[in-house]
Amino acid sequence: MIVAQPEKAEKISTAIKLNFGSIIAMNLGFFGIQYSFGLQQTNMTPIYTYLGAVPDQLPLLNLAGPMTGLIIQPIIGAMSDKTTSKFGRRRPYFLIGAIICSICLFAMPYSSSLWMAASILWILDAGNNITMEPYRAFVSDKLPTQQHALGFLTQSFFTGLGITLANLTPGILIATGLISIHSRSGNNIPYTTYAAFFIGGAVSIGSIMYSCFTTKETPLTDEEIKKIKATPGGIGSILKDISEAFKTMPLTMKKLGIVYLFNWYAMFVYWQFITLCLAKTIYNTSDAASEGFASAQLLTGTVNGGYNVVTFLVAFPLAFFARKITAQKVHLVSLVFGGICLISLPMIHHATLLFIPIIGLGVAWASMMGTPYAMLAGSIPKEKTGIFMGILNMFIVMPMLLETITFKYVYKYLLGHNPENAIIFAGLLITIAGGFVLLIKGRKTEI
Repeated sequence: MIVAQPEKAEKISTAIKLNFGSIIAMNLGFFGIQYSFGLQQTNMTPIYTYLGAVPDQLPLLNLAGPMTGLIIQPIIGAMSDKTTSKFGRRRPYFLIGAIICSICLFAMPYSSSLWMAASILWILDAGNNITMEPYRAFVSDKLPTQQHALGFLTQSFFTGLGITLANLTPGILIATGLISIHSRSGNNIPYTTYAAFFIGGAVSIGSIMYSCFTTKETPLTDEEIKKIKATPGGIGSILKDISEAFKTMPLTMKKLGIVYLFNWYAMFVYWQFITLCLAKTIYNTSDAASEGFASAQLLTGTVNGGYNVVTFLVAFPLAFFARKITAQKVHLVSLVFGGICLISLPMIHHATLLFIPIIGLGVAWASMMGTPYAMLAGSIPKEKTGIFMGILNMFIVMPMLLETITFKYVYKYLLGHNPENAIIFAGLLITIAGGFVLLIKGRKTEI
C-alpha cells in the first residue's frame, strides 16, 4: 500500500530559457542512442534465432539490458552528480558510452555463436546506459522547469526518428538494390544486418559528438563545487547516496514505479516476440531458415519504424497537450490507446492493416519516453538529479529483469508457446499501466 506523503516544495530554477533550435541541438545525441536501441529491438531476436536459439531462451538471452541498466544507471547518475571536470558533469559520460556503443555495433554482426552475441550485447547495453542516464540529467540541468516537458518530449522525437531509421535501414538497402535479401554471411546473418549495424556505429558516435560540441553545460558555481568536493567519494559513498535517495524519493516517483512495472514488462515482451508473431500471422511460418521468416524480420523493421514515425510526429503535440491538460492525463490516454491497439496486432493477417496497432503503439511509446520525466523533473532536488533519474530508469529495467526470469514460464504455461498470445498479453499489461496513472495527481506544465 502506498501511503500519501507530502511532496517537497519545488526549487526555483536558475536555468535560462532556451530557444527551440538550442533544445534540438542539445538532444541530437539522443538520436544516436536510440538508433542503437532500435537496432537491438528489431535485430537481436533474429540474430539469436539465426545462431540457433529457441523461443524459450530469448528472455534469458536478453538479460543484458535490464541487468546493466539496474547496475549502471543509478551509479553513473550519482557519479555525474559529483563530477566537476573541466569537460562538464554529464558530457564525459556521453562520449565514453558512445565510443563503447560504436565498437559493439561494428562487432555484433560478426557473432559466430549465441554466447558471443550475448556477450557483445552486455557490453553494448553497458555503453548505452553510461550515455543514457547523464543525458536525462543534462536536460533537467540545462532547462528551466517550465521547459522540461518540451525538453524531454524532444528526446521522444529523436527516439522516434532514431529507431525509425534504424528499423527501416535494411529495407531501404534492399529496395535500392544495394544488398539482396538472400545474401547471408557464413554465420547465417543477412548482410543487410551487417550494413545496418555499421551505419548505427557511425551515427551513435557522430550525433553524441555534435551535441557535446554545440551545447555547453551550465557551469557549477564555486559554492556548488566546494559542496561536491566536501562530500565523501568512492563507491561506498555513491551507494549510500543511492540508498538515501530511495528513502526520500517523491511520492510521484513511487507511483510511477507501479506504472513502469506493467508497461516496461510489456514492451520487453513485445520486442522479443514481435518477429515470431509476424512470421506466424503474416507469413505462416516458424522456420528461421525460411524466406518468410527473413521477410518477417524486415516487416518487424517496418512495424517498429512505423510506430516510431508516429512517435516523432506526435511528440511535440503531446508536449502541447501536457501544457493544456496535464502530463498525467496525456500519459493515461496514450497508454490505454496503445495497449488496446497492440492487443489487435495478432488478429491482423494482412501487412497493410498493421497501421492500426502502429498508430496506437507510437502514441504510447512517445509518451513513455518523455512524459514521465516531465512529471518528475520539477519535484526532485537539483543536486540529486542524476541519482533520481537513475532510479527512475531502474524502474524501467527491474520489470525487464523480472520478465527475463518469469516470462519463460508465463509463455509455456499460460500462453501455450504462442507468440501471438505473447503480444496480446503485452497489450493487456500496457492498458493496465494506463489505469495506474490515475493514482498520480496531475499539474499543468509550460512550454
